[in-house]
Amino acid sequence: MRALVIVLALCLIQGCSTYRPSNTEDLCSIFEGQTVWYKDAKTSQKRWGTPIPLMMAFIYQESSYRPKVRPKRPKFLFIPLPRRSSAYGYAQAQDPAWNDYRKDTGNWGHDRDDFGDAINFVGWYTDKTHSAVGVSKWDAYGQYLAYHEGWGGYKRRSYNKKPTLLKVAEKVKRKTAQYGAQLKTCSKSLDKQVRGWWF
Repeated sequence: MRALVIVLALCLIQGCSTYRPSNTEDLCSIFEGQTVWYKDAKTSQKRWGTPIPLMMAFIYQESSYRPKVRPKRPKFLFIPLPRRSSAYGYAQAQDPAWNDYRKDTGNWGHDRDDFGDAINFVGWYTDKTHSAVGVSKWDAYGQYLAYHEGWGGYKRRSYNKKPTLLKVAEKVKRKTAQYGAQLKTCSKSLDKQVRGWWF
């Protein structure tokens, strides 16, 4: 009985601490370090139809898996100025898009610094992008441009005036392919771990 109490206490302690992957270049390592993230990613993929490697590549690019990151404040001399963006959390979702997501999904309890909520947001957004501008959910390059520029900007091709953004979109495309190849080698093992949770 005492051993069971100790195990439950350790689970609670782990649940309260924020997981930071030690190797963000390896998707298998990320998920093996926190299998609940894999469960969350699979749930989002099942709900929205967006591949796990693409969603994870977005989060890698946006926050490097840091839950509370925000854009830096510009400064005038030594005085901090307002941030240029309301982006926050794993997916760097901005206030208007996040509020639309919460309205659309009917859950106002979502938090941008919660991984499960953040990856579900990425799935939701890419699903909306597919409906709004016709970008395939497997097209990491096009999806990232729409994620960054919004659907109106994507339609206007505003990204063509941003060569740095085009390079970042290529980077996200490569990361998606890398993560996809890695996930093929460990998905069966991860599936077994998720199915094996006795709690």
